[in-house]
Amino acid sequence: MNDRMPIIRLSNVSANVRLPNGDKLTTVRNASVEFEKGTSTAIVGKSGSGKTSIASIIGLLNAQFSGTLEFNGESVDGWSDARRTKFRCAHIGFVFQNYSLIPHLRVIENVALPLEYSRKYTKRKMHRRISNALQSVGLSDRASAFPSSLSGGEQQRVAIARALVTGPDIIICDEPTGALDTETGNAVADLLFDRVNQDHTTLILVTHDPQLASKCQRQIIMERGELHAQNDH
Repeated sequence: MNDRMPIIRLSNVSANVRLPNGDKLTTVRNASVEFEKGTSTAIVGKSGSGKTSIASIIGLLNAQFSGTLEFNGESVDGWSDARRTKFRCAHIGFVFQNYSLIPHLRVIENVALPLEYSRKYTKRKMHRRISNALQSVGLSDRASAFPSSLSGGEQQRVAIARALVTGPDIIICDEPTGALDTETGNAVADLLFDRVNQDHTTLILVTHDPQLASKCQRQIIMERGELHAQNDH
């Protein structure tokens, strides 16, 4: 991807959800923001502020929005579901609060999932990428373990390895330390930032934790679906 322009650009993006009573709730309202390659940005706000909604739009998990979303200058308007999925698998990694590991799959199999979905790697390349990803998060010796035998911190490190395994340009994290105690959460956060800094990855971090947000180069504050401030370090 080209370094000369923002890797991600949103222009006047809005999104709504339909409530059970039939009313419409605006979750994102006229959001315009750019993300540069290799930078870290925290999207900060209370529960229900719209931060997860805007992250799901950026991550191509939600196509129901108005406005413009561009990756490296190309709008996603008109992209088919197949193209969105292909782009997401190749360029975007995700880390969620609840880890989202498949319980009946071993660690090595969970980490392999993005590679299998992309269908562009030989078995040898897959093995090398998985091995490197697990080594980078210090879990090479847990490759054959099932998620249920891991601590919360270990499960989140597996999730980080899975997010990194394709070498994505963008990593989106939604409350990645929310289910962890303070000490474990800090260790996981440090690992995450070390990896994205080393790989020059664009990090978008959704959180309500000011301490975690302060680790990012920029903080975007969301309230009632609107972007209110952008604080750069």
